[in-house]
Amino acid sequence: MANSEYERRIAARFSGFDQDGNGYIDREDFNVATKAVLAEFGTAARSDKGQALYVGAEAFWQGMAGIADRDGDQRITRQEFVTGAVKRLRDNPDRFAEIARPFLHAALAVADADDDGAATVDDTARVLKALGVPEEIAAAAAGTLDTDADGRIGEVEVVTAFARYFTVPE
Repeated sequence: MANSEYERRIAARFSGFDQDGNGYIDREDFNVATKAVLAEFGTAARSDKGQALYVGAEAFWQGMAGIADRDGDQRITRQEFVTGAVKRLRDNPDRFAEIARPFLHAALAVADADDDGAATVDDTARVLKALGVPEEIAAAAAGTLDTDADGRIGEVEVVTAFARYFTVPE
């Protein structure tokens, strides 16, 4: 894939992280995402699952800031995101997925009603919808995450899909 095509695709991913639409990604965007997921499932912020999601969001923010916040202002602009992502993810897509893993793990735990380590496809779609993905796209995306067709989505499936989202042509 040509570098400009790759950069265009990465730039399109920026808005998914810019939860409040203010033109940059910061810690507050991760807090907004966390609150939305917790609200969707009626999970208290002070519960174990709620706290784990906040800790995961902070770890994800810190990792992303380490990759992309070039000027150290605790905000990632679209250009910083594109530059940081292209430079670091092209050679090692799994690294970004590993940065996201604590948040992804905790989000799945919130959606995992029976605490068996996996969420239903429908509950995974609810997580995506809470994160701002349009409902019809969230449902389709959650369905594709169920790679073994068992109706459940586990951490490995989510982390793998997350890495592919940033590195494989649409």
